[in-house]
Amino acid sequence: MKRNLLAALAGLVVVSAALPAQDSATIRTQIDTWFAKARRSAPGSWGIVVADRTGNVLWSQNENTPLIPASTVKLLTTGFARSSVGGDARRATRVIGSGQVNLATGTWEGPWALELNGDVTLERPGRSGTSLADLAHQLAMIGVRRLTGPLQVISAGGDAVSRFPTVWEDRHRGHTFAPLIGQVTLNENLVTFTVAPGAKVGARASLIGTAPAGIASLVEITAKTVAGSRNSALRFAAIGNGRYRISGTIGTKARARGFTATASNPTVVLEAAWAHATEAAGIEWSRPAVSGLLALAGPRRVLAEIVSEPFDSVAHEVNSRSLNIGAELMLLWGGGRNAATMLNQHIASITGLASGLYHLVDGSGLSGSDRVAPIVFTTYLARLPQMPGMQNFPLLLPANGSGTLRSLARGLPEAGVVRAKTGTLGNVSTLVGYLGRSDGPLLIAAMYNGTRSGNAKAMQWDLFRALGAQGVVLPVDMGTAAFGGPPLSENPLRP
Repeated sequence: MKRNLLAALAGLVVVSAALPAQDSATIRTQIDTWFAKARRSAPGSWGIVVADRTGNVLWSQNENTPLIPASTVKLLTTGFARSSVGGDARRATRVIGSGQVNLATGTWEGPWALELNGDVTLERPGRSGTSLADLAHQLAMIGVRRLTGPLQVISAGGDAVSRFPTVWEDRHRGHTFAPLIGQVTLNENLVTFTVAPGAKVGARASLIGTAPAGIASLVEITAKTVAGSRNSALRFAAIGNGRYRISGTIGTKARARGFTATASNPTVVLEAAWAHATEAAGIEWSRPAVSGLLALAGPRRVLAEIVSEPFDSVAHEVNSRSLNIGAELMLLWGGGRNAATMLNQHIASITGLASGLYHLVDGSGLSGSDRVAPIVFTTYLARLPQMPGMQNFPLLLPANGSGTLRSLARGLPEAGVVRAKTGTLGNVSTLVGYLGRSDGPLLIAAMYNGTRSGNAKAMQWDLFRALGAQGVVLPVDMGTAAFGGPPLSENPLRP
């Protein structure tokens, strides 16, 4: 029996006209059959809500039980940050200076600094985004041919540093899915070094590529070239102060091999990449061996600036790739120092549900301390698109057949029937989102905490396939018209 979303916690039972009675009965029968199989396939803690387009619950299991949500937190982070900054907002990276260009020598006379503001798209070879090369080129265009002094890094968004979040477990430290987080971000705070055999046996292995470009000075290669193709035994290790070592052996006929690691000191990476960018732009940068930083005294001005893609483009990529650093930077973008607190407040303002049903400490869902009840997700999915400017919110999530929803390419009529976010940890599998149907979208939160997360994920895919076998593409505008509700001024779901 359907239960009104606002009365769910009180256990009140009402009748909803959101879907024809026969359709509701069919949906409940389908889910009953599915869940009987799901419990056998993946014993553990299940939390499930399937709601209609107005948010009325059609079927539920442990709807008020907070569970570990994993990366489905990114869905909430996206809504919060977009509500705060807007879909067209961009992140800027700048060269800031206090002084002037000596036109006779091309020297910038006065202090200068790089301003980084947490642009997750900065300096990513092979992906769209901004580049330090463009920034340096702009500097050259105003006549700068020589920079002096050490690198200073500032930020308009807080401290110009990146750290490992204290709310993340130490076991994640060093994994590429858990890089350092902060305003100083380039190449998603990862470094990649690619090596190939040397010219002959006994020669040192050759460094043939880096990402970001220009960080060759950060790696020490002691690996030697040996005969054959099966004698490769390369080792990669961080050696402190933002530097790395590649040792061991590589065969003369072996393929090139790449090593990717988290940047242990993003500022050191930035300095090396900036030196490369300025050199390529024809700018000589003289860095003293020992020198104190010069304060940006007097009037500051922007000497060069590059900007990220709009928030909506960034958010769609973050959700499609389930990019943890991107979600954390979106959280900072929307809330600054008190971002986690503001995220919880945002959820309260949209859903109107008690805070005991959710508790988030990060923006990515990587923390095992995060908790969300499934009713929170479906309430949020119902209400957020009814807020001004948020009608297209579902389009910020990947469609079936793309990104983390690649496995949903099979069993659904076409792409766009589903817009959803996955969440996966060792003991967690979650799937939350929208499912298009001719009689109106369904809102689904399928959460599992237990030891059979792989089986649970397969069953969650099956639930969406079963309910969406005759699905339709979700509308671009998911406001009240799509949900069949009254105007915003009259809508009882509006907080």
